[in-house]
Amino acid sequence: MTDTLIRKATQADLPAIIAMLADDPLGSQREVVSDPVDARYLSAFAAIDSDPNQLLVVAAEGEQVVGCAQITFIPGLSRTGMWRGQIESVRIAETHRRGGLGRRMFEWAIDACRERRCGLVQLTTDKTRPDAARFYEALGFVASHEGMKLAL
Repeated sequence: MTDTLIRKATQADLPAIIAMLADDPLGSQREVVSDPVDARYLSAFAAIDSDPNQLLVVAAEGEQVVGCAQITFIPGLSRTGMWRGQIESVRIAETHRRGGLGRRMFEWAIDACRERRCGLVQLTTDKTRPDAARFYEALGFVASHEGMKLAL
């Protein structure tokens, strides 16, 4: 893992990112793995890549993408104008799980939030993923709020 580089994602990384997003029971139901890449992913990537408050990163070993994460930097008026970092879509390739890469990616993402002067980092986790919740708690995250979503 010492040769693993965390870097900003490029459009060429999309097939690997999409494959990792689809590689679990929830993702397999909502992602589209195809060649060529579905146009909706290309559109979303363009929006993310052009927004200075979005950061999509990958963990790469040479040309192989083995992890990904998205950070959204959110300005706010509450808490005296505090910025928040929202970490989403963290995935590690099956071949690299349980080796510390997930922790390393989170530490990198949290440091990126500190560099952007965020006052807190937040995330959501699906209630069907209790192992993920335990992992986040081990990183110091606290389940301080009840999250809700409305599908549109």
